[in-house]
Amino acid sequence: MEIPGLGRMTVAADVGDYVSSPLAIPVFGGAPCRFVVAGYDVDDAKVDFETAINAFLGLDESALKSASVPVFQYYLDVKAEVGDDEDFVSVADPDDVWSHVRPGGEVSVQQEDNHGDRQVYVSVECDCAWEPEHGLQIVFRRGCSVSKVGPFDSHLTNVSAFDRADLVDVVYHRFG
Repeated sequence: MEIPGLGRMTVAADVGDYVSSPLAIPVFGGAPCRFVVAGYDVDDAKVDFETAINAFLGLDESALKSASVPVFQYYLDVKAEVGDDEDFVSVADPDDVWSHVRPGGEVSVQQEDNHGDRQVYVSVECDCAWEPEHGLQIVFRRGCSVSKVGPFDSHLTNVSAFDRADLVDVVYHRFG
């Protein structure tokens, strides 16, 4: 199958998702990532997937700036749990946070099917220096803007992750 914007896709035999060859991701400075697209072939609105993919591929690094403060808050929350560990990475401020984040090599595209949302989200699992076990998940609603950050939990929204409708526009919600 071919998906516009991604080209020829292969099928992951174990789950049936479509997987692309690695592509340069501009929002992450051109880092190569493969796309994993779930549910594309069974959805009536394939154009929603294509629109989200193309929007995401059109973002540059400035798109992450809106999430600097929420990602920094995630760092501060982890730091508070770790305490005064002298080996813990030091992140000076929100502007410094991105120098400690690396995309994990895979971009997931799927439709939210919880809580009636039905939007297509692009989710990237990243490595981050302050939380090697859970990393950092960055989610882009419709591929356009960062709508959720925090430890990787595979949820596409905080509404879904915490089962709370009042978190609909919350980018980062403290874990624990």
